[in-house]
Amino acid sequence: MSPVLPAHAGYFFGRSVVELAERLRDSSLTSVELTQAALDSIERLNPTLNAFVQVDAPVALAQARKADDLLAQGQDLGPLHGIPVAVKDNIDTLDYVSTYGSAHFEGFRPRRDAVCVQRLREAGAVIVGKTLTHEFAYGPTGDRSLQGAARNPWVPECITGGSSAGSAAAVASGMVPLALGTDTGGSIRIPAALCGVVGFKPSYAAVPLEGVFPLSSSLDHAGPIANSVEDARLLFEVLSGKACAATATEPRAVRVGWIRSGSFGPVDAEVDQQVYQAAKQVFGDTLQEVTELAAMAAGMKETLLMLQRAEAYDVHAERMQEAPQLFDQEVRERLELSQEVRGWQYIRAQRAQQQYQAQMARLFEDYDLLVSPSVPIIAPPVNARETPVGEQLIDVRAAVLSYTSPWNLTGLPAISLPAGQVRGLPVGLQVIAAAGEDERLLQWLTHHTPT
Repeated sequence: MSPVLPAHAGYFFGRSVVELAERLRDSSLTSVELTQAALDSIERLNPTLNAFVQVDAPVALAQARKADDLLAQGQDLGPLHGIPVAVKDNIDTLDYVSTYGSAHFEGFRPRRDAVCVQRLREAGAVIVGKTLTHEFAYGPTGDRSLQGAARNPWVPECITGGSSAGSAAAVASGMVPLALGTDTGGSIRIPAALCGVVGFKPSYAAVPLEGVFPLSSSLDHAGPIANSVEDARLLFEVLSGKACAATATEPRAVRVGWIRSGSFGPVDAEVDQQVYQAAKQVFGDTLQEVTELAAMAAGMKETLLMLQRAEAYDVHAERMQEAPQLFDQEVRERLELSQEVRGWQYIRAQRAQQQYQAQMARLFEDYDLLVSPSVPIIAPPVNARETPVGEQLIDVRAAVLSYTSPWNLTGLPAISLPAGQVRGLPVGLQVIAAAGEDERLLQWLTHHTPT
């Protein structure tokens, strides 16, 4: 296995959107030049990584020329004006086909943009193409899609994680500086962690989902993937329609809880050690071990499964009856399991979700932030469904979801930060805040983590 990065990275590898925006405004760069750099990087890297499923150079360059013209006329639409952005293929775009990763929608062209895409356009961003999603976003590995498997930029034989597989690979490889993803059980944070970039799942409903193909209505979120927290914050502000206010000096030390290792399932010992050391570097002696979550883990997992299965089958019931053969086999099997959820189980799961949300609100009376590994393993090979952790083999899909999905159930903002590498592959540090504390979380991390 020979790593692709960073020697062969694209133009935007590690580049700051803030720096690019400054260069656009001092006329040392144009949006057309940035967009062409993205297109050139995609042409060179995408045959290996399969991050983009659709790119239209004339469409992208036309957007870039418009952005340059507006700046020349003195019309500045904000920090993302003229910046290339990629959009996950389960999010509707008027000028690009949206397949949702499925043969059911091959060639489908939406009639309008999703609200979040509309907001990107209004901010002057240049949408350069659509990125691969696990079919209907129903999978955390990123290797089951109409367009095949996305590949990890560090070791292409390995998964990116999913379902925002292409978005993470596109940013991590330097094809684009920003990408839009969605997250129902970890689908932004998992690929961000496994590919070595920043991925932010906002609080539930902080970003509107109109025009995003649904997976599970009570768990779905949309958010940014970026090279840095600051860049993620800029994209989140556009997506949410709400600028993050400057954070005043903290009146006291931030109280940070390290979720006890193993609370949500097995963790690779090297991953655990690497992420803990990264957490110590960011938070220092404020880290305190949190033990309360281990007792909640099994119930939270079961509750999320009931909600997700019932809501996913609601979305796909007719397709399952009329054309089940068009689904990927693995996705179809998940939907067949979903069909078995009873009404009373779903109602109980809704009540349990509210109870877990209340329990987390009480826990956040004692802590400002919780931290853990984003994903307890490094990226396994494409199509692998078991992976060794210590002396046991564990299910890949269950493992990669284990530390991210609780925060979809409870709707809390959670971000994955790059935390170094283990055995040549990236690992992530997950930071979770109380409900609605998105701005405070992003502002604090912007000022306390390396760029």
